[in-house]
Amino acid sequence: MPPSRLDTVYRRILLTKFFTKGWGNPDSLRRIFEFRKIIANREACYNLISRDHPITITKDEEWSDCHIIEGCFLTPFEQHLPGIMPEETKTSYFQLILPLKWTSHAVKPVCLNLAGTGDHYFWRRRNLIAKPLLKEAGIGSLLLENPFYGERKPKDQIRSNLLNVSDIFIMGGCLIMECIVLLNWCEQQGFGPLGLTGLSMGGHMASLAATNWPKPIPLIPCLSWSTASPVFTQGVMSESINWPLLQSQYSSDTAYQNDLAKMVKIIDQDDAFLAGQHFAQHFPASISRMRKLRNDLNDISTTNKDTNILNRANFDISEQSDAAEKAAAKMFPLNLISNRFKPAEPETLEGIHASVDVCLLPVEKKNNDVKHREHEALQFMRGIMDECTHLRNFEVPVDTELIIAICAKDDAYVPRDNCMSLEKIWPGAEIRYIDAGHVSAYLLHQKLFRSTIAEAFERYTKKYSKS
Repeated sequence: MPPSRLDTVYRRILLTKFFTKGWGNPDSLRRIFEFRKIIANREACYNLISRDHPITITKDEEWSDCHIIEGCFLTPFEQHLPGIMPEETKTSYFQLILPLKWTSHAVKPVCLNLAGTGDHYFWRRRNLIAKPLLKEAGIGSLLLENPFYGERKPKDQIRSNLLNVSDIFIMGGCLIMECIVLLNWCEQQGFGPLGLTGLSMGGHMASLAATNWPKPIPLIPCLSWSTASPVFTQGVMSESINWPLLQSQYSSDTAYQNDLAKMVKIIDQDDAFLAGQHFAQHFPASISRMRKLRNDLNDISTTNKDTNILNRANFDISEQSDAAEKAAAKMFPLNLISNRFKPAEPETLEGIHASVDVCLLPVEKKNNDVKHREHEALQFMRGIMDECTHLRNFEVPVDTELIIAICAKDDAYVPRDNCMSLEKIWPGAEIRYIDAGHVSAYLLHQKLFRSTIAEAFERYTKKYSKS
């Protein structure tokens, strides 16, 4: 399905620019990459956090339609990785929405709901998800404030515009550990069953948090996927990134090129496999195009001066530019983030032969070439995003049958092409698709999100309730 035009238009009218200070401190990134390997281990991460991590309750009120509890605590991330977080982000804030009276003393379900991009404070999730979910299904909600949002927003940050790429990894690491703190606390308060959900970025953060909870838990990630890398390298969000600054920093600092780049790995990119996959998908068109180009090249080799045939070959390539661009996007998505990053046309006969061998894929240029620098920065972005956010780098949740993911078919924010599927990473998980884009799904399908949360809790009850 084509990406949603509404997603594209909506993104463009938002006057936001991400990562205006660049990648972040190289030493901080190195420490984050190393720590990621620790928190990706469920047992190791869970044991880093005290079962009675101190929590301060700051509000306990009964409203006309619900019981509201608010509290705060020091994030465990700061304790285990000190000196990386801005001061404002170190304190975690949460709001708990409960019924005025539970219908059962034994069953008190609560779903921890994480915020999506731009979702500051609690009012949006409280009114769109928490209160209706409480009324419709009797499920309470625990809302956690993201680092860099709301009360946790650094003074020099404008709205949701994270200043450094490293901030997104700090956010993720914090939320994984903070969810463990709150789930432990909920159990101590007698709440259960417990679940995890979120929309967009919140959905992905909920997925990461579920990988480190050592018990079966309902998980309902909405409008997210297996990794954040396509969000920032292919989706409409990529147009809001300060790419020139990132490219300049990457090419001028060997710490990024020599040290950090060796610590990360792009998980889904397999050039030979993708080239073969594209060839098979477009057969016999690929065969026809390759035969024609090979015939032309043979003629060129024979005459060695027949520029007319070379010009005709170049014309054939340019005439199929749309198809070639789409094919290259599937095989090398980092080269085609926007028109700024289109690969250069082959300049030599050897270059043309090379591109024929890989179905017209771009040929790597010299290190000092602008396109090559762009390519390297984009590859690094995808690599670090996969390193810290790809679900395959984390453990499989204890019971994948409790996972119901909702995805938008035409999502331009969270592209899924050439990304490892959730079903492959989490066998047994259920993936449902709605006929919408990212923005329209958020606006029109809140009731569906809530009913799916209730369904996942019902699955848990049927499977694990004590008879």
